[in-house]
Amino acid sequence: MKILMMARNAALYSHQRLVKAALARGHTIDVIDTLQVYINISTNHSQIKYKGDILGHYDAVIPRIGASITMYGLAVLRQLEMMGVWALNDSIAIGRSRDKLRTMQLLAHKGIGLPVTSFSHSTKYTDDMIEMVKGAPVIIKLLEGTQGLGVVLGETHTSARSVIEAFRKVSVNILVQEYLKEAQAMDLRCLVIGDKVVASMKRQGPPGDFRSNLHRGGTASYEEATPEECAVAVKSARAVGLNICGVDILRTHRGPVVMEVNSSPGLEGIEKATGMDVASQIIAYIEEHTTLFRKKK
Repeated sequence: MKILMMARNAALYSHQRLVKAALARGHTIDVIDTLQVYINISTNHSQIKYKGDILGHYDAVIPRIGASITMYGLAVLRQLEMMGVWALNDSIAIGRSRDKLRTMQLLAHKGIGLPVTSFSHSTKYTDDMIEMVKGAPVIIKLLEGTQGLGVVLGETHTSARSVIEAFRKVSVNILVQEYLKEAQAMDLRCLVIGDKVVASMKRQGPPGDFRSNLHRGGTASYEEATPEECAVAVKSARAVGLNICGVDILRTHRGPVVMEVNSSPGLEGIEKATGMDVASQIIAYIEEHTTLFRKKK
């Protein structure tokens, strides 16, 4: 099988692990810099070129599209899909996951536990937005932030209002969410492949920080997800339409609460925390579903 990986940095741990796993299972795999791709769109003979050469045929594509290039990455992925390449996560599902508001709406529609969330264009209703999420302290999030960036804790009503008004003044779209103190800067990352959670880990934020992201100094350790948490994670993946994703869950007094669904989860933290070979499980999933895709065609 011939696999293509769309990734800006081939040297990252996750990308190297996927390459090694694919080679170990007898496949060929090419890693291309998404921003070096360009497309010729025509009625009868569309082409994708990479660094001046026509991109050959591939059986499957692993999209590892960075948040900063979502629009361009999805355009390239859509073109590959239209040319008959099976995508590990398709362009529609990735597009949904990159919009935090859209993700929250989809999860809420499926009855999945969420932090109370408010959204508004006008700052006239800022005070009411804060009260809608049970008052300060509140979490203020950029709609397209990743790895804990663009997430601010408004500790008082006044400070929260100031942050919201500042973001809106520069036309930045944000969500305001309730602060779940009982989580204590800890969350559970569940890695979903298909219809099951294949690995899970606990992420603990550093002292004085409410965020648990590993990129912000958090630590990871093995933690088994409960059957209820596994069910919530899989249901969240299905709601967004992702075949593989990381689902971040807070343990609260009212049960599992989903904070985020990540379409390009990192493998380093979870493989090292659990000792599991997640990369090989991803390649095995690609093998199975590419075969089914061919039969349908």
